[in-house]
Amino acid sequence: MTNRIDLDGKVAVVTGGRQGIGEAIARRFAESGARVVIWDRDGIGAQKTAESIGAQARGMDAEITDIHAVEAARDNVLETEGQIDILVNNAGIAGPNALTWDYPVADWNQIMAINLTGTFHCCRAIVPAMIRNNYGRIVNIASVAGKEGNPSASAYSASKAGVIALTKSLGKELAEYDISVNCITPAAAKTPIFDQMSEEHIGYMLSKIPRRRFVMVDEIAALAAFAASAECSFTTGAVLDISGGRATY
Repeated sequence: MTNRIDLDGKVAVVTGGRQGIGEAIARRFAESGARVVIWDRDGIGAQKTAESIGAQARGMDAEITDIHAVEAARDNVLETEGQIDILVNNAGIAGPNALTWDYPVADWNQIMAINLTGTFHCCRAIVPAMIRNNYGRIVNIASVAGKEGNPSASAYSASKAGVIALTKSLGKELAEYDISVNCITPAAAKTPIFDQMSEEHIGYMLSKIPRRRFVMVDEIAALAAFAASAECSFTTGAVLDISGGRATY
């Protein structure tokens, strides 16, 4: 049985919550008392996941690469739920594995649009509502790759490094409010994102983890639940490591 972190009465938006890490976070938040809205480009899939979680969750279509779509999704949540207390920017893709000088430009642009610009869009749209309430918790899902840079994954690594820097900047900008902004840097987890990677690259990532295993999505969700709670009141602009000892800085 997991520890229950108190999220009673809070409304959380979780991007990319249809499956994988995002789904685990959405489930943990609902178990902790939050009302959860899953944003995903697959709105039907998001709703199916929400139905499997229970009455405290719902799913909706949200294309985070489109600022107007994000603003419309935000307005929908504010109208139906009345507030947004927690934002988890989880949506992301890995992209193909290739050397930087051979990296397909279209894939580079897509990874940046989803992983980094999509995170910016969601923060830009939702932060003003948090400021009005003088309360908010933003949790950005980055990656240990954003700290160290993985070979043959320059686009993914650079996008996650950008998420880390965005977290630090936004955390400083919001420090005068009761709004914390932190990011989590997991080692690799066995999720559908592995389907985008080569076996060689998966083996490389596992070889770098002192724990000698991949992180479990429920372990990431547990850390996200604390970062999304009222108890996370002084830590902001931080990089919360969950890399199995690979990178503890």
